[in-house]
Amino acid sequence: MPDEPLQVARHDGVVRLTLNRPQRLNCIDRDLNRRLRDTVEDLASDRDLRVVVVTGAGRAFCSGQDLAERHADLQSGSPDLGAALEQGFNRIVTGIRALEVPVVAAVNGVAAGAGVGLAMACDLVVAARSARFVLSFVEVGLGLDSGLSWTLPRRLGAARARGLALTGTPLDAESAVEWGLVWRCVDDAALGAETDALVEGLSRRPRHTLAGIKRALNEAETATLDAQLALEATLQRTAGSDPAYRAAVEGFMARGKEK
Repeated sequence: MPDEPLQVARHDGVVRLTLNRPQRLNCIDRDLNRRLRDTVEDLASDRDLRVVVVTGAGRAFCSGQDLAERHADLQSGSPDLGAALEQGFNRIVTGIRALEVPVVAAVNGVAAGAGVGLAMACDLVVAARSARFVLSFVEVGLGLDSGLSWTLPRRLGAARARGLALTGTPLDAESAVEWGLVWRCVDDAALGAETDALVEGLSRRPRHTLAGIKRALNEAETATLDAQLALEATLQRTAGSDPAYRAAVEGFMARGKEK
């Protein structure tokens, strides 16, 4: 439905999740938080799933938490923000990372606060040239959340992560690529086509292959080298016994003979 706060579209194994509160720059209130959390967790059992795309309607990707809702909460007491994170954003972030398929963020405009955390939870981020990434937490007297204290230093290094977090300075899309925060920056008009091409390429890859790569990269962020070498051996053993591996090697050899 066009007025649903989260639009979910499915086609040929690709699920597109569109945050649909454009009049509020897709800020996330309790309803949208719950819908996004439940949808991501439900996708974990979808064996036909190939790729997930997360984007925003209108001129923003996601401006973070709905502060109007928080302001209303403050009128009746002090809301437990920790509990809200545990039941909402934390589960969204861990749910996205736990999915066996690639998750692509198409950042079509500003990503602020938890909106940056949502993008960083995804495996690949393609940003429109007009997009900006803003760690706006410091402006409202809050620390980092939605996993950003973990993801930012790993992507940017300590100096840049601390600089963005402590000052709230916006980062433009081209700088975000140069700094390693996102994968690609494209012209605004090309974002849809570039995302579609990326998704089409990913959806043609064997699901178990991408699942193994994603698992290995996720675990590498906390594993020792020895543990990672053992995991790679286990994953390659599984991949090597799959018919898709034999077919890929045979196809590679056949193409070589044609040259």
